[in-house]
Amino acid sequence: MTSTERVLVAGATGGVGQLTVAKLLEKGFQVSVLTRSAEKAQQMFDNQVEIIVGDMRYPSSLPPAIQNVTHIICCTGTTAFPSKKWDFDTIDQAKGFRSVIEWLKIYLKPSYTRTKAKNSPEQVDSIGVSNLVAAAPKDLKRFIFVSSCGVLRKEKPPYSILNSFGVLDAKKKAEEIIINSGLPYTIIRAGRLIDGPFTSYDLNTLLKATTGGKLGLVLGTGDTLSGQTSRIDVASACVESIANPATVGKVFELINQGARPSVIDWVGLFSTLD
Repeated sequence: MTSTERVLVAGATGGVGQLTVAKLLEKGFQVSVLTRSAEKAQQMFDNQVEIIVGDMRYPSSLPPAIQNVTHIICCTGTTAFPSKKWDFDTIDQAKGFRSVIEWLKIYLKPSYTRTKAKNSPEQVDSIGVSNLVAAAPKDLKRFIFVSSCGVLRKEKPPYSILNSFGVLDAKKKAEEIIINSGLPYTIIRAGRLIDGPFTSYDLNTLLKATTGGKLGLVLGTGDTLSGQTSRIDVASACVESIANPATVGKVFELINQGARPSVIDWVGLFSTLD
């Protein structure tokens, strides 16, 4: 890679994002990270990345993040079901409800969670990705997005359950926004994530992280695959995609299956996408 190529990682301190940053650094990339917490990113990456405080949900915070960026890897996400991570308005929650049971009946309605949560899948993976795509440089070399298996099967179990609060709806909207943007893209649909997240670990630990699984990798298209996917393998797929033209304009699933070779042949795997 040349010294002029810089990768921006959105969601850099999350489960897949932190491993992606570690693998980029290992390969000698210049890395910028978009984060809501400079302190968390600093503790994790130890002055080896450019830290930019920003939030994809707010377009005005994005221009500093895309300066001199040649590639963007978007690993953002939130929980599929309502949780503290969804960042509900606590004042709104407490107002006007006579009992906890009454509040729960409202809280658990998808229509409520989608409109009252500030960090819901819709806010992060639909609105946030849309904002990041709009801010991306027009000469961007690649926009790589981590999506999910099941986005085309969200009406069928078990994905219908997973999508109860719209996580697959949001991922699918993000995919469509990226595909229609005119930017070169790669979309990786991961299965149920395993290995990590290593959220309390430092960079040295992340650089040494290896999958605890013993399964190999299978790529597919058309959203037909189901299974587990190592976060470490997803991060590797993001980074390996950058230099491989076979992944440009491709949407593919990635799951762990079969015997794991001693070395993953990414070139061979990506060649199956043609």
